[in-house]
Amino acid sequence: MLASERHELILRSLRRHGRLRVGELVAELGVSAITVRRDLAELDGAGLLRRVHGGAIGTSPADQSAPGERLTIGIVVPSASTYYTDVIRGAEATAARYGARLVLGVSGYDPATELERIEKVLGIGVAGLLLSTAYGDGDASLIGARLDAVDVPLVLMERAFGFPDVAREYDHVRTDHAYGAMLALRHFASLGHRRIAVSLQPTVTAHWLRRGIEQAATTLGIDIYISPLELPQTGDDPASLAQLDAFLTECEAFGARATLIHSDEQAARLVERAMERGMRVPEDLAVVVYNDVTAALAVVPLTAVCPPKFALGETACELLLRKLQSKPGPVQHLSLLPTLNLRASCGAQTVDSAHGLRAVQG
Repeated sequence: MLASERHELILRSLRRHGRLRVGELVAELGVSAITVRRDLAELDGAGLLRRVHGGAIGTSPADQSAPGERLTIGIVVPSASTYYTDVIRGAEATAARYGARLVLGVSGYDPATELERIEKVLGIGVAGLLLSTAYGDGDASLIGARLDAVDVPLVLMERAFGFPDVAREYDHVRTDHAYGAMLALRHFASLGHRRIAVSLQPTVTAHWLRRGIEQAATTLGIDIYISPLELPQTGDDPASLAQLDAFLTECEAFGARATLIHSDEQAARLVERAMERGMRVPEDLAVVVYNDVTAALAVVPLTAVCPPKFALGETACELLLRKLQSKPGPVQHLSLLPTLNLRASCGAQTVDSAHGLRAVQG
């Protein structure tokens, strides 16, 4: 078969399927993978398609979906609730502006399930993929070659894998959680707190929070105690109460009247328990929480570091869709900064009803 004949068949298949894989073309054309890749390179050079890892896609969104269908992109995340609800909504909002649709897969933080979900999403012919892996950056050494099977443009969300843990660099959009931890501790320091207790949940976010806490301790000259205890989200059972009481005892022993808690549910229950023990929040214990999903709904509204969850989904989807529309460009690593929302548990201004004066709590 002549090269011109192969090129015609490749372009016809691309118009029919919207996306091509090298392995499928090898079987369809009866030639080697090297020949297929050379053909794709020539067609890419002519502007007739766009080469991507493992295959090729069209040069515009219309080329990347079947006739009469909207451009479809996949999004695979560890969870569809709490933190990732707003991430998904942000991606969905951007997709809608582009006239595209999302196909969702949820891994439940299970690496094996994640591979299945990725394969299913790719199997329906998505033009690109948004992915937040079950493995976090603290487990980057476990990633290996698991991303190599993704043969469409890929943008990672809340992950920053790079050399030497992966063979090539991927576009990513992530929250600078280390900055978020620094933001909380800087606020405590501005209120005069020099000894601060911290409780972190065993999540992928904790990897970056620890880095930020270590940097803050050095930069701000403050003393930090990171508790080994895992605080409960709810519960009045003896075991849960014992954990909460033990943490409050640690705070007292360390001389800390301020605490950074990850995340909302644990902080809300801790505040309730502290008040049951006769403590005042924030006068006796100032609290800042990390996540800000339900922090405002606590019995004492919680000052919170808020990752830009919705904006992260928007930005990642925007990056992916622009990559699908334009010629190949440089890999982009984008970091978004969290914000600090001041509420009654630490640092919010309140009015002295007797004198009409404003005072800062915490």
